[in-house]
Amino acid sequence: MSQSDQNTVANPIIVIPARMASTRLPGKPLADIAGKPMIVQVWARAMESGLGRVVVAAAESEIVEVIIAAGGEAVLTSPDLPSGSDRIWAALKVVDPEGRHDVIVNVQGDLPTLDPKLIRIAAEALNRSGADLSTLACEIKVEEERTNPNVVKAVVALAPGARAGRALYFTRATAPSGDGPHYHHIGLYAYRRDALERFVSLPPSPLEIREKLEQLRALEAGMSIEVALVDTVPLGVDTPADLEKARNALTNRT
Repeated sequence: MSQSDQNTVANPIIVIPARMASTRLPGKPLADIAGKPMIVQVWARAMESGLGRVVVAAAESEIVEVIIAAGGEAVLTSPDLPSGSDRIWAALKVVDPEGRHDVIVNVQGDLPTLDPKLIRIAAEALNRSGADLSTLACEIKVEEERTNPNVVKAVVALAPGARAGRALYFTRATAPSGDGPHYHHIGLYAYRRDALERFVSLPPSPLEIREKLEQLRALEAGMSIEVALVDTVPLGVDTPADLEKARNALTNRT
C-alpha cells in the first residue's frame, strides 16, 4: 500500500448495527431520547461526522421504519446473526454488492451522545497506519476502572508522546502491570473491507471465548489493529440509568 493510499479513505461507509433484544434494556433502539428514538439519534451523530454514507443494519423492521421516517437508509438483516460484525457484513452485501466502499466504520447503535469527530478519528487512524482495523481508547483516570472487568483495557504499543499505536491485547483484567497508564477501550471500529470479510469468516477464537471480547479473534488470526487515543469515553446506553443520562445530555444539547 502506498503512502497516498494510506492517507485517503476512497469511499467509506458507516454501518450501525441495531437489534431490539437486550437483556438489561429491551427495545432500546426505539427508546425516546429528546423526542427521537435512540437509533435515530445515533444515525444523526453518524451523519454529523460527514465521513460518508450511513446505513443502519437492523434486526427488526421497526428499526428500519423509524430510520426511513427520519430520512435515513436502513436494511433488514436476520435477527439470528451472532454479532454486530456479522450484521454489518450482511447489510453491506445488500447495500454495496459491487464493493465500492473500501472502509467500513462500525458505530454501535447505543451511542446516542457520541461525538461525531470520534468516527473520523477511527477512520483516519486506519488510513495512516495501514492496519487491518482501527479502534479507539481513552486513558483511564478513575482508579476503580482499572480493576473493573466491565471496563475493557487496550494494551497498546505507544511511543512516548504518541496518540496512536498497535494493539497488543485487549483484556478485562488490569494490564499491563507496573507503573504507567491504562487505557479504556472504546468499541468503535473501522475495517478495511477485506479485513471485515475475513473476520466474519473466522470462528470464535479461544481467547475471544475466554475474555468475551470479539476483537481478540482478529489478533489471534494475525490481523493488525491500530488504536487511536481520544480524550473522552462515549456514553453507551445499557441500563435505564444510562438512558436517563443520555436524555439529560441531549435535552441540554445546544
